[in-house]
Amino acid sequence: MISRIDLRGDALPEGAALRDLLPRAEFDVEAALETVRPICQDVRHRGSAAVIDWGEKLDGVRIESVRVPGDALSRALQELDRAVRAALEESIRRARLVHREQRRTTHTTQVVPGGTVTEKWVPVERVGLYVPGGRSVYPSSVVMNVVPAQEAGVEGIAVASPPQKDFGGLPHPTILAACALLGVDEVYAAGGAQAVAMFAYGTEDCLPVNLVTGPGNIYVAAAKRLLKGRIGIDAEAGPTEIAILADATADPAHVAADLISQAEHDPMAAAVLVTDSEELATATEAELAPQVAASKHIKERIEPALAG
Repeated sequence: MISRIDLRGDALPEGAALRDLLPRAEFDVEAALETVRPICQDVRHRGSAAVIDWGEKLDGVRIESVRVPGDALSRALQELDRAVRAALEESIRRARLVHREQRRTTHTTQVVPGGTVTEKWVPVERVGLYVPGGRSVYPSSVVMNVVPAQEAGVEGIAVASPPQKDFGGLPHPTILAACALLGVDEVYAAGGAQAVAMFAYGTEDCLPVNLVTGPGNIYVAAAKRLLKGRIGIDAEAGPTEIAILADATADPAHVAADLISQAEHDPMAAAVLVTDSEELATATEAELAPQVAASKHIKERIEPALAG
């Protein structure tokens, strides 16, 4: 199920040759630019109508309005499973602790008598936060996007997530519930490049933003590349990756669960264990079989990703 590369011995390569030993997914953002360019231009000129049209074409559902109504957010939170809500609340608590400690303070340095340099950190006015929703649902992306923005003091926070055919054109209800839990009431049923363009150019429903963050597929990354300069971006994120560094004291059940947690995202995901313990590697492989069997998306995502 998972391939093994043995790097023990004296003939270990160095530098680029060592990096080349690990297979990496091909991720050509440049090639995707020509696909997203007409989408972004269409949204620029036609606004919400273009977002709706592209949502129908790419997500398979026709919606009447891009903005998610407030009662849909409230209902999603009310209907959220108690255990999931408790887990989200704990995730939010932990994220706040970390990002609150990361806040910068104004600092003044005296360079010469009477001459100073002051460094002042000012939050951006408005951010657009993208939450993927194609293959799986990730309320964790809501938490990881929204909490840092809130702790930084950003006043305008908007979230976009793809419309879902199974939920009447709304984003997944767990995404909506996470937004409601965090007090975010500006949520849009928009995915892919059209969501990034909506944030960059603004529409009759959505004011333009200063910065767009959040993970997504290659078309989201391409739209970010195309529009950066007009908007700030966090990164051009590729297929998700995890590298676990572990010795013989690690619990193989936990290691296997962490590998699967990334492999379920995408068949191009990289889930890598680096260990000096052959016993741990063998025990982890043994743990993978029953955990993968109990997971969703085995054939189309988890197994191809783990196989490298």
